Amino acid sequence: MAIHMPPIGLPKSQRAIEVSVDGVATTSEGDLPQVGDEEVLVRVVCVALNPVDSESVEMSPTHGATVGCDFAREVVQMGKAVSTVTLGARVCGCVFGNNPMRPDNGAFAEYVAVPARLVLLVPPTMPYQSAATLGVGLATVGLALYQGMRLKCTPSAPAKKGFPVLESGAGTATGALATQILTLSGLQPNVTSSPGSFDRLRRLGAVATFDYQSPTCGSDIREYTANELGCALDCHVDSGSMTICYNAIGSDGGSYVALNPFPLRVHRRRSVQPGWVFMFTQFDQTIPWKRPYYRDERPQDYRFATGWYEEMQELLEAGTLVPGSLHRTDRGT
Repeated sequence: MAIHMPPIGLPKSQRAIEVSVDGVATTSEGDLPQVGDEEVLVRVVCVALNPVDSESVEMSPTHGATVGCDFAREVVQMGKAVSTVTLGARVCGCVFGNNPMRPDNGAFAEYVAVPARLVLLVPPTMPYQSAATLGVGLATVGLALYQGMRLKCTPSAPAKKGFPVLESGAGTATGALATQILTLSGLQPNVTSSPGSFDRLRRLGAVATFDYQSPTCGSDIREYTANELGCALDCHVDSGSMTICYNAIGSDGGSYVALNPFPLRVHRRRSVQPGWVFMFTQFDQTIPWKRPYYRDERPQDYRFATGWYEEMQELLEAGTLVPGSLHRTDRGT
């Protein structure tokens, strides 16, 4: 049974950034989200910006819906079935912003409700600014590598014999996290980015770096991996990045997993199986956005995510995972 009234100490309303008209988001006053039995309410102090935040407002706006995904701060209320976190816990994670089925809940607000099993406890030494960058990225990487690409090795059970995996767009925030996860899983990240990111990606575990602007980038990767590359993760997703991935995958074919809908016209190899993942499927609810973003419920993604968050929690506590670089602003409305 959901809690319908704010407990003592919480306001009855909050400021949030909501969709006002198609393609426009503005600050408004609204109710706090109701907290379900298996959810926690988090007082938000830091958020991170993701492309989906603005893109969703433009492509599939829901009037009155609160936008934003990534957040960090402390738990101020718990549903009655929650046992994995405590009041006052420092947490971070992500939420389904611009949600037509729950318009009062998004990260760009003073409070956000989220499943307790889909938050990470923030180590005492990690600032909230860094923690706020992890939610969408880690969830996306997990779904891409293990639900999309179907890899069997994980950081807790690394491969005994590594093999190459291509990351296109590794210089992005999500790409940098993927580089670390692949390395910790015993695999060999071969990455594309701009040359300015090469040194950082090598420090994170990349075994080889390639300039995505080179006209021979795909064939260079194919040669470097001895025509044996079978897995490609596209963190950039356009016709250029997809072409690089398809040119790099070996003659036996393999899998191509994108983080956004990919251009079908580039799919010219029958031996390559393409697909793309959408982070919101971890919440086990329909995504009623316009196509191609519409998705039915995927309970298997929620089941995977609960275990994935536990594994990521271990990495955070061990200090193994390095958050991305920050561009910080304290200005808000």
